[in-house]
Amino acid sequence: MATGGNAIRGTRVGAGPMGEQDHGFHAERVAVSYWDSLGNETVRYFAAGVADEEIPDIIDSPHSGLPAGRDKANPPALAKTEPYKTHLAYVKERRTDEEASQLLDDALKQLRERRGQ
Repeated sequence: MATGGNAIRGTRVGAGPMGEQDHGFHAERVAVSYWDSLGNETVRYFAAGVADEEIPDIIDSPHSGLPAGRDKANPPALAKTEPYKTHLAYVKERRTDEEASQLLDDALKQLRERRGQ
């Protein structure tokens, strides 16, 4: 059985032209362009009534995954990720060696008092 070009297959009777271009209301919108550091442009559409402060300045580019900004001449740089830090590294940032030594001595003193030594 050969499949022919049946134009009405899968459509409703009286559905109108394919794609229904004449149906529905299209809200006003504004196009905002974003560029990443590789020069890729991404266009995002926002409702025309949205305040400019609510439109993001930076998005993630779907082309490269890099941050993309609204200024074509100065696209945002990739943020440098901070390496994983252990709990000890954070403690060492907050305490000097002298403070750490004093805290350790105090903790050992309390432990020895509880054990009766």
